[in-house]
Amino acid sequence: MDVGDAGAGGDGAELERGLGGAELLRHAVGSLLSNYGWYILLACVVIYVIVQKISQSLAARQGGRAGAVDAADIEPDLVVRRQEALAAARLRMQEELNAQAERYKEKQRQLEEEKRRQKIAMWESMQEGKSYKGNLKLSQQEVESGASTSAAVPKSKPNKKPLRGGGYNPLSGEGGGTCSWRPGRRGPSAGG
Repeated sequence: MDVGDAGAGGDGAELERGLGGAELLRHAVGSLLSNYGWYILLACVVIYVIVQKISQSLAARQGGRAGAVDAADIEPDLVVRRQEALAAARLRMQEELNAQAERYKEKQRQLEEEKRRQKIAMWESMQEGKSYKGNLKLSQQEVESGASTSAAVPKSKPNKKPLRGGGYNPLSGEGGGTCSWRPGRRGPSAGG
């Protein structure tokens, strides 16, 4: 009987260990979900959203490529016209840019020529013994004097009555009315 009991007891112990393993697994999974359940759920939702976005973008790229190729195959004349219009617009903009550059260069040449003329005039006036700056100031004064002679009319000031009498002295303390200033008392304050 011992042998039969031992055999039956061995099978029962194995069954109990099997149930204990299942119980242990259930307990481990339960504690994992109770501690980190919300985090696991949130991670699953985020992964699902990312997978959906990636699949939509891949589908859009493949559909967009196929649509572009189909449009080019269907309307080659339209593509050629668009390219010609684009080339014409680029050429037109390049011509405008070249014209602007030419105008700028012409302005620069004119400014350089004007500076050169001024330097020559200054050099010639200095050779004659005149000051170039003095001539410039003299010519400006002549222009201003011509304009000021016609507009310069001396204005006389009207006679104004003084606000206070001639004998008023604010430091004397007289005649000030109710507004008189007196210095404060010397010494410590009366607080205590």
